[in-house]
Amino acid sequence: MDDLRHYQAELEIQNKALRFSQTAAEGAYERFVTLFSCVPLALMVVNASGQILENNARALALLRPLESDPPLAFLFPLVNETHLSQVMQGFSTATEVGTCELNELQFSGASNGFFTGDLHIARIDNAQDDAISFICAIIDQGPLIAQRSALQASADTLQQRNAELLQSKTRLASIINASLDAIMCVDQHQRIIVFNPTAASLFHCPEDQALGRSLSDFLPDAVRALSYSDITSHAQLGEMTGITGDGEVVPLDVSLSFEHRSDGDIVTLFAHDLTARKKMEAHRAALESQLRESQKMQAIGTMAGGIAHDFNNIISAILGNVELAREDVQADSTVATSLAEIDKAGKRARDLVRQILTFSRNDPPHRSPLQLADVVFDTTRLLKVTMPPNVNLQVDIDPQTPTIMADSTQIEQVLLNLCTNAVQAIGKRKGTIRLKLGHTRRLPEDGTERRSGLRGQHVRLTVSDTGPGMSEAVLQRVFEPFFTTKPVGQGTGLGLSVVHGIMRAHHGKVEVQSSPGNGSTFTLYFPITDNPTPFAPPVVVPSPLVPSQAGTGQRVMYVDDDEALVFLVKRLLTRKGYAVTTFTNPRHALEALRAAPMQWDLLVTDFNMPGYSGVDLIRDVRLVHPKLPTALASGYVTPEIERDALAAGANALIHKPNDADELCSTVQKLLSDCHLDSPAN
Repeated sequence: MDDLRHYQAELEIQNKALRFSQTAAEGAYERFVTLFSCVPLALMVVNASGQILENNARALALLRPLESDPPLAFLFPLVNETHLSQVMQGFSTATEVGTCELNELQFSGASNGFFTGDLHIARIDNAQDDAISFICAIIDQGPLIAQRSALQASADTLQQRNAELLQSKTRLASIINASLDAIMCVDQHQRIIVFNPTAASLFHCPEDQALGRSLSDFLPDAVRALSYSDITSHAQLGEMTGITGDGEVVPLDVSLSFEHRSDGDIVTLFAHDLTARKKMEAHRAALESQLRESQKMQAIGTMAGGIAHDFNNIISAILGNVELAREDVQADSTVATSLAEIDKAGKRARDLVRQILTFSRNDPPHRSPLQLADVVFDTTRLLKVTMPPNVNLQVDIDPQTPTIMADSTQIEQVLLNLCTNAVQAIGKRKGTIRLKLGHTRRLPEDGTERRSGLRGQHVRLTVSDTGPGMSEAVLQRVFEPFFTTKPVGQGTGLGLSVVHGIMRAHHGKVEVQSSPGNGSTFTLYFPITDNPTPFAPPVVVPSPLVPSQAGTGQRVMYVDDDEALVFLVKRLLTRKGYAVTTFTNPRHALEALRAAPMQWDLLVTDFNMPGYSGVDLIRDVRLVHPKLPTALASGYVTPEIERDALAAGANALIHKPNDADELCSTVQKLLSDCHLDSPAN
């Protein structure tokens, strides 16, 4: 009985323990069910064949959200076919290892379509049952993937913007480096932080040496403008002076731009080099000055032509009356000697006027075989008239000098320009001007310009003086147009430039040698011609008192507005045997011709008459008497006047002033030529 009671007590104790274990198991199961149902994860209990034994509400809401969706029975059909083998392999792994985690699988959510989620598999160990089951948790990765996609898109956008920013910075750097203007950026302390290649070239300072330096080292005017001006964005500072690394001054046009930053403002300066524009402005000013000088020279030429008209008439009257007076006196009388001197002086005045008119014209050169010694002699004869007494003129001419092709008038102009400059260089001191003419086989080897006509034998003409000489700086510009060392109003700067231009037109060259205190020497080189003409020294022979060929009563009409000249010509031609009718008004002469067209054999008219020129008279006479011989007389015959006169019907041109014999010979020749050309002959 005792044993039985003892056994019963043990059973009661075991029964209490069993009830306690059952109560604990029921509580644990309830907690598991509660946890299984309420956890925010899609949980399922799946056996080895994929059958879903249990599932919580989250799994049902994720996989079968609607009542119309098929029941949640098997896991494998819920997996996308592309991931099915991966899931089955995961179950095998969980069977062996206990757990397996599969990421980003495609599941079918029935009405919700497919979604992406992670699958966590854990083996459930059940000692009472040999069947293997698994608890599976599906974590929806849709929000995370959307967030990840958004982050990736943001990262792509940020990367694209960074690339665009880098491209913009590269483009900006290329623009700055390729800019034709100097670009400099300075910080709030006015220290240079950007210095483009144009700035480095403009300021003669490499970029690495300019960075960090003060802006005042290059643009001090800009520093002062920044300190005194309230500039907030953009500003045009205008023309300023820049200083290069070598200390040179450069004119610049400066503008700037402000960039406001939290760590300090950045100022960008743009500097445009004005050196080329300054040179162009100076060149334009020089051209305008040259134009004014040219217009002045043209006005002088026009004035010279007007003066020469009256002066020629005076000289013609003097020479004509001298000739008439010489015919009325004995050849060996003292009066004849005085008249001869008057005649000589009048002819020198005539030559001087012709020389002035020649220089005032713009005629092209008429080159012909020329003995340069003749030109030198004629020029020295003109020079001696105006040469001051303190200057000694020496002439050394080689009689074997070959002939050249040249325009004698232009060569005279060259010699007069050089000799005039020499006289002005000597000034009031005593000095010597020497003209030396010769020839040589070769040019000196000085490395200067070579022309085809100067490669062989050539003529050399030297004009030297004992003046103060010229410095090297003056020698470099001596042939520039309008460059002169004379005071204002005493020189035009055209003389030597004209010399240089004439020598080039003659295929020659001019050289100058000079130094301070040693005078100056100008050497002219001319190519020789193939037709040599020996030099014959001029011989002064008194004018013979041989009467020219007399007329035979031919009727001559002479028209000129100068009464003294009309009176002289009438006396002169009447004494030579012509019947002369004179008019001082060309319109009266035309009326007389219209009244009796066949009464005259020759018409000689002056060109320059007020209101009605000689060309107009000849043109109107041609309408009245087409075959009447006509001649136009003028002391200023330009190519335009000659062209208009010949077009109007003039048979000849008479250059005034002329002496009696020359005038009579011209009249006789015109009458003879027209007589031979008439139909009766």
